[in-house]
Amino acid sequence: MAKILSIRELLSLRGLDVNKRIKVVRHKDSRKEVIIRGKLEQGNPYDWYRYRRELFIGYQSEQGKEVFKDVDYIVSFIGEHGTTARFVGVYHIDGMNETTFPDGSICYDYQMSQVSGFEELEERIIIDWGSSAISWHQWLTKDKDKEVIEITPGFDNVFPGYENVLLRLGDIQNIILKKEYPEWKRMLSAVNCIYVISDKKSKSLYIGSTYNQEGIWGRWKQYAETDGHGHDITLRELCKADPLYGNNFSWSILEILPLNISQDEAVAIETRYKNKLGREVCSLNNN
Repeated sequence: MAKILSIRELLSLRGLDVNKRIKVVRHKDSRKEVIIRGKLEQGNPYDWYRYRRELFIGYQSEQGKEVFKDVDYIVSFIGEHGTTARFVGVYHIDGMNETTFPDGSICYDYQMSQVSGFEELEERIIIDWGSSAISWHQWLTKDKDKEVIEITPGFDNVFPGYENVLLRLGDIQNIILKKEYPEWKRMLSAVNCIYVISDKKSKSLYIGSTYNQEGIWGRWKQYAETDGHGHDITLRELCKADPLYGNNFSWSILEILPLNISQDEAVAIETRYKNKLGREVCSLNNN
């Protein structure tokens, strides 16, 4: 059966010269630890892409073999359930550095730049990669094309409901600063709230409240702009000591408040939550 729409056709419609030397890659790694940029890192390509993009780029760029030799572009996917994969960007290969280590192993470090023009497709296009025995990197040709099987709203575009909001720093920065998703902005700007920041490293909590005319969006934008601390004293000290510390935080909503609530009213409810949960648990708060 003929493909209804292939990834090659779709990218061509968006301006990619499909006559260039192009590889499609599917990142899915079962290893618990991977060396990236000389450091042993825990996690997986999905989490790195979502929350620590620089690690994802490093993971994609550093290879033990010349898998991107003579390649002009790679079309990058994150492996999902079964043999499906989600499109996350087109990258141009700008060059390559080769390093030989004392043990004789070689690292091929490819310099890549992300190609603009595909933003509306990123995180939305799902393809069927085929058999799990197929290599994670393949030439994209007419004979070896991939079928687009689904077009989704993307990772963050759909607002899940206030009670289901659970965001890490990368999510907040993507939603508020990078893409400014309209539905998220509409919902988070419509109300204020009592929120909690959980620190997975210290196992401590920060309870906060919003009380402004931009609602939750206005307050959480400050966290996005400051890499996690939002000018809160203890959080700022943690982030000052380690600029990446904000990646340990996650934000969720405890209670919705009216947009016109006063500061005194919001802080009173915030205090009630601190007392209920226990001041020793809310140790990231200074009051």
